[in-house]
Amino acid sequence: MTTRYPVPMRALHWTRAALLVGLVALGWYMTSLPDTDANKFALYPVHKQFGVAAFIVAIVALIVRSRSVRPTEPRSLARGEATLSHVTHRALLVLAVIVPLMGYALSSTYPDSDGVPFLFVMLPELLPKNEAASAAFGWLHKVLAYTLLGLALLHVLGALKHRLLDRGGETDVLGRML
Repeated sequence: MTTRYPVPMRALHWTRAALLVGLVALGWYMTSLPDTDANKFALYPVHKQFGVAAFIVAIVALIVRSRSVRPTEPRSLARGEATLSHVTHRALLVLAVIVPLMGYALSSTYPDSDGVPFLFVMLPELLPKNEAASAAFGWLHKVLAYTLLGLALLHVLGALKHRLLDRGGETDVLGRML
């Protein structure tokens, strides 16, 4: 029986976590700057590039997850906690893909956008420029990013609850991802 997640899954998990924290912090910072601050507009391409990286890492993580042997869920987990864990994990996986796609759609439709850079290329903008669509995608990107952040915090709190309150118990699953 497997007691820990495979190394690739663990590496991708912590990479996604670091990207999420960095992207949210950068998003908060750059949107808090006044429009007159030149740094604000210099940060958008950085945010976009790391958003593309987060999307790629999420897709790779889904592929690796589908091909990996994972530890079984603790049988002693309360039914409500098991359901919350399952729903939270699924939502985290889905939002890790959807949030960057909404960011791409926002950038692609924003009339004044100068594109989505990634490494040394500009990704094609597949959607037409449209102010209303841009506003909708901007709202979705923001709401879904906050939802992703909230679920990630719930995930961390759950892991800490089981580590600190269920010490040594079967529900202490943090070690499986370390």
